[in-house]
Amino acid sequence: MRGVQLSQPLAWLSLAAYASAQVVMKDVSFGHDGKLSPNGRGIPGWSVSSENHQIQILSDHLILTPPIPGHARGAAWSDASASSSEWSAEFEFRAAGQDQAAGNLMETGSLNIWFVKDKHAVDRNTIYTVGKWDGLAIVLDQYGGGGGKVRGFLNDGEKDYSQSSNPAPFAFGHCDYSYRNLGRPSKIRINHQNGLTVSVDDRECFKTDKVQLPSGYSYGITAATGDNPDSFEIFKFVVYSGTPNKQQQQNQPPPQQSQQPTLQKLDRLPGSPEMMADKNAEEIKGTDAQFEDLHNRLQGMTHQTANIFVELDSISRKIDGKLDDVQRQIIGSIPASPQTLTAGDFADLKRKVEAIERTVQQIQRDVEGKDYAEHISNLQMAVEGIRGTVSEHLPNTVKTIIHGTAPRMGLFVGVIVAVQLALAAAFVLYKRRRNSMPKKYL
Repeated sequence: MRGVQLSQPLAWLSLAAYASAQVVMKDVSFGHDGKLSPNGRGIPGWSVSSENHQIQILSDHLILTPPIPGHARGAAWSDASASSSEWSAEFEFRAAGQDQAAGNLMETGSLNIWFVKDKHAVDRNTIYTVGKWDGLAIVLDQYGGGGGKVRGFLNDGEKDYSQSSNPAPFAFGHCDYSYRNLGRPSKIRINHQNGLTVSVDDRECFKTDKVQLPSGYSYGITAATGDNPDSFEIFKFVVYSGTPNKQQQQNQPPPQQSQQPTLQKLDRLPGSPEMMADKNAEEIKGTDAQFEDLHNRLQGMTHQTANIFVELDSISRKIDGKLDDVQRQIIGSIPASPQTLTAGDFADLKRKVEAIERTVQQIQRDVEGKDYAEHISNLQMAVEGIRGTVSEHLPNTVKTIIHGTAPRMGLFVGVIVAVQLALAAAFVLYKRRRNSMPKKYL
C-alpha cells in the first residue's frame, strides 16, 4: 500500500510537468476547462452548422450528428486561426450506432478533423465530398468493411477530392482502430513538430517527418452519416502550442486519467479506503512485488466489502425508522381504538346491524313472494286491445280521408254534359234561323 501511495504523487508531478511544457491556445480550443458551453447555445470561439438536424450543445459535450435521422451532417470550426506552427491537438469523441452497422460511408458515417487554409472550402463536407482544399485531414470511418480506420490526407489545393470515387489511395498514413460502441470517449492526439505524429488512445498510429504545415490555418471538425447513422459526440478539442518531450509523455500513465472519475465516485462514499491505481502486468516483476500487489488489492477489497455492509446496515436502520414513523402516523389518525369503546357503544352498534339485517330480509321476501305473471298478462291484454282498436278503425279512417280529399267526378261529368247540351241547342237554333231566312236567287 505504501508503494502505491508514493507512486500517485510522482504521477501527479509528471502530469504537472507535462502540462507546464505546453500552453493551451484557448481561442481555438474547447472543453479544456471541463465546461463546453456556458449557456448551451454556443461554444465560445467556435461556429457550428448542421444539415438535416440541429446540433445539440450540452454542458460537457456536443452531438455533431444524432443517432436519427440518417444522412445528417454537422460541422464545428474555430473562429480564430493557429498562431503557432508547432502545436499539438488533443481530440476526444465517442461514436455509437447500431451493432449490425458495418461497411462504408454510405452505411455508417465519417468523422473528420481538419487543419486547412480556407475553412469555407470544406464547410460541412467530409473527405468523400469535399472539393479542392489546402491542408491536413484526419479521417475516422469504416471504409473498406473493417472495424474502423484512422487515415491521414494532405492536399495543396490542386486536387479535387469530390471527383474521386475512392480517396483511399491519397492517404499518407493509416492504422486500424475500432472506435464504435466502446462505451467511453476515444482520444486522438495530433502532434505537429518536426513532422506529424498521430496517436490513438496514447498509442502511435502513424507518423511522418515529411509534413510541415504553416500557421494561420483553421481547425475544424465535420461528420456525416448514412443509412445506418452513427452518433458522433465531441467532448473536447484542445490545442497546445509547443510539444512536450518524449520522456514526459512516457512518464504520464494514460490509464490513470481514465480512472479519475471512478476514484472520485468512490471517494464520495464515507469511510471508503484509498483506491489503488491500475498497473500494467509488465511493471510488476518478481514474486515479492506480485505478492505485495495482490495483498494490497485483497486488503482493499476487504475494506470495501466491510464498508458496503456498514452502509447496508445504516440503510436498513433508516428504513426501519421510516416504517415506525408511518405506523405511528396511521395509528394516530384513527379517532378511537377498540380499547376506548364502551358497552353502550357496542349495544348501539349491535342494534344498527340488526336493523340492517331485518331490512335486507324484508326486501328478499318481497322479491321472492310476489308473482309477476299477473302483471305480464295484464300488459299483454293491453297491448292486444290497442292492436284490435287500431285494426278496426284504421281502414275506415283511411277510407274517409281518401274520399274526403278526392276530387268530385260527378260534378265534373255534369259540367261537361251541360256544356255539350248548350252547344247542341245553339247549333239547332242556328240551323232554324238559317232555314227561316228568305232565299235569294240570281
